[in-house]
Amino acid sequence: MAEENFAGNIIVVLANLPDFLRTPILKKRMMEFFAMDDSEKKLLVNNALDAGPTIPFPNFAKLFKTWLEILTVLSEEQRTGLFLAYINEITESPQKMINFHLDGILEIFLSLDDEKKEILSQSVKKIIGNLEEEKRRKLLLVIPDNAQKHLKF
Repeated sequence: MAEENFAGNIIVVLANLPDFLRTPILKKRMMEFFAMDDSEKKLLVNNALDAGPTIPFPNFAKLFKTWLEILTVLSEEQRTGLFLAYINEITESPQKMINFHLDGILEIFLSLDDEKKEILSQSVKKIIGNLEEEKRRKLLLVIPDNAQKHLKF
């Protein structure tokens, strides 16, 4: 029997909520992440990566922008922990990124104000700079060139 993707289902529901509901609920769910053990974190991230491409892009865009905005108000340690969890799963299974609209994701990032973009860019650059060479290589293969240019890798 296949395990249900509860995290993925929650993500789909969140993507369809109006901003005033989506932001506090998503922030609460993101804070719960830090209380999870490693296996729960891994499952949640994989479910999110599986669910993302199934959400119509306009809804996904709103959810992803909210996620990025919340990340900018978290501590550096929390932001790094969340990003690293996703980066580790992507480097283990780079094919999960195939169905994402990566150019659209970059546009969402670019729509943030400069301060938020800088906070996120610095965190991502720091994480990537500390990755093992093989993981870094795998990750950079799935990040489009235009995104690498904007993030200044």
